[in-house]
Amino acid sequence: MEQFLINNPWIIWLIIFWTIPWKGVALWRSAKLNKKTWFIVFLVINTLGILEILYIYFFSRKTKI
Repeated sequence: MEQFLINNPWIIWLIIFWTIPWKGVALWRSAKLNKKTWFIVFLVINTLGILEILYIYFFSRKTKI
C-alpha cells in the first residue's frame, strides 16, 4: 500500500480536497447549532467525509439554520 501511495501521490491530494470542505461545513454547522458532541467527533475522527456528509444532510436538518 505504501508503494502504491508513493507512486500515486495524487490520491492523497484527492482525499485531502474531498475531506476538508465536508469537515469544514460540518464543523461550522455543528458549532452554529451548539452541538458540542458532534463538533468534537468531527474534529477527532476522520472518516473521509462520510460522517460529515451524514450529519449535514440528515442529522442537522431537524433545526433551521
